[in-house]
Amino acid sequence: MNLITREELKEKLDRGDGFKLVMALSEWAYRAKRIPGSLHFGSLEEASAVLVRDDEIVVYCSAPDCVSSIAAYMQMERAGFRNIRRYAGGLTEWESAGLPLEGEMA
Repeated sequence: MNLITREELKEKLDRGDGFKLVMALSEWAYRAKRIPGSLHFGSLEEASAVLVRDDEIVVYCSAPDCVSSIAAYMQMERAGFRNIRRYAGGLTEWESAGLPLEGEMA
């Protein structure tokens, strides 16, 4: 599994790199609080309709022990996506570093 650190992710966002940041939690959680610029998909089929197999994709969820981003990573990899990374620290690490969030509860 390819990982990305908080610092690397922040740098990519600050530079405006053309990658897709995907939150792998529920729709409710996505609406409540997310890293700015995040996308959310209810299913692999929905993601496949929007994302391109060669897109650079970063998936994340709530915290290092959250398995949602691991499951999303594995499903996308099996579906043929080739350039995926996981931000294991998730929302907990991002927020504890004082980095920006968006959403109804941010």
